[in-house]
Amino acid sequence: MRLKWVLTCFAIILLCGQVLGADQEKKQEVAEDKAHVLEEKAAEKDGELPVPKSAVITPSEAQAVDPAGAAPLDDAITCLARSIYWEAKGVAPANMEAVASVVMNRLGHGGFPDTVCAVVKQGSETGSCQFSWWCDGRADQVKEDDEYALSKEIARKALNKQLKDRTHGALYFHDRTVKPAWAKKYTRTAETRKFLFYKPGGGKAQ
Repeated sequence: MRLKWVLTCFAIILLCGQVLGADQEKKQEVAEDKAHVLEEKAAEKDGELPVPKSAVITPSEAQAVDPAGAAPLDDAITCLARSIYWEAKGVAPANMEAVASVVMNRLGHGGFPDTVCAVVKQGSETGSCQFSWWCDGRADQVKEDDEYALSKEIARKALNKQLKDRTHGALYFHDRTVKPAWAKKYTRTAETRKFLFYKPGGGKAQ
């Protein structure tokens, strides 16, 4: 009798695990689909229109995407979250939000690609990455779970247009500890304790 009870409990646990796994996979698929729709809207001329409720990415859906920070960079949430994480992890959330805004500002802008992942990877084919973490040759797996969870939440808000653009339309940024020559060509739009932000002063983005 006891053996039968144990086997029954084991079967229930196994079944629950399968159901939870399927639910998590479904949330991931839904979030990825919504992210693609949202980035397409952001790249269009009417990208400033409110996001329809049916396309809003929920926190639980975002959490289901790349929870370990190890998945290939092939969907909008993962690409944006990983960029936020590697460019600004360990500093105030304002810096992380600003990085997200730069990526979103580039989306569909003349001189830049029209998908989040393409924006993040731009320049990799020539070794001159727009986002240095993508070309630094280091492993890109996440090390701080809390920081990555925050990055995903910021990415979710950015895609849903729920994030205030504290960069005022910036297309470029750099760390305060460096002084790149290109910065002289552009107009500074904003700054945080870690970064300085710029956009073309009437000229074209490069």
